Amino acid sequence: MGADIQGTLHHVELWVPDLECAVRQWGWLLAELGYTPFQDWPDGRSWRLGTMYVVVEQSPAMTAKDHDRLRPGLNHLAFHAGTRQRVDSLAAEGPEHGWTLLFPDAHPLAGGPKHYAAYLASADGFEVELVAAGT
Repeated sequence: MGADIQGTLHHVELWVPDLECAVRQWGWLLAELGYTPFQDWPDGRSWRLGTMYVVVEQSPAMTAKDHDRLRPGLNHLAFHAGTRQRVDSLAAEGPEHGWTLLFPDAHPLAGGPKHYAAYLASADGFEVELVAAGT
């Protein structure tokens, strides 16, 4: 598994209103980024890369059915995505898997003239930033 390094993320857990939809969307994206299936239970799934893993869960304890990245709380998750070509490929393929390209008029420089990235939103409103190497 590798060493546990103090301060690094252990896991991220996202509560989602529609588990099947989240599994399709996040499963595709995480697999493209090198994650592999890790855990599977009736209300959730997870994918692991190294010692870190990402969970999507449809918890009965949720108090709301939607996520708004503009409210206080989580705005987005940023992932190293590889080359600029890989970022472009993921941005182009994302809609086939339920993701929406954010800031299309500024893509791939929506983060600034020296920051090459794609910003995608899931059907549940979660945003990911896919950052090109060297950015």
